[in-house]
Amino acid sequence: MQKPNIRYSDADLAEFKSLIMDKLKEANEDLMLLKGSLSHSDDHGTDDTGRTFNMMEDGSETLSREEVAQLAARQEKFIQSLNNALMRIENKTYGICRVTGMLIPKERLRLVPHATMSIDAKNAQK
Repeated sequence: MQKPNIRYSDADLAEFKSLIMDKLKEANEDLMLLKGSLSHSDDHGTDDTGRTFNMMEDGSETLSREEVAQLAARQEKFIQSLNNALMRIENKTYGICRVTGMLIPKERLRLVPHATMSIDAKNAQK
């Protein structure tokens, strides 16, 4: 009887590493844009408009900045998850469900490369 695969091959891991590196590059670029938006480094400003207009914009700007800050925090968490996935690739433990110990299907990993659980384990968690 053949023993089931307990890890992905080095070729598979290299494919996933490439995919993760691409996503990591894109995520870092997005994070830089969000941080630039928060720091007003890309701001065109309303400094030259009237005081009344600025007062009306204050509430809207605060809400928008909070939303951007939340997006930046989510993006940082996503980047950390991708970096953790790269560590699992280096350790050759990438793609192994942390609940079942079985391999996570390649299709899932291609869609969610930082996944640590199979769909069945994720659904059972709910």
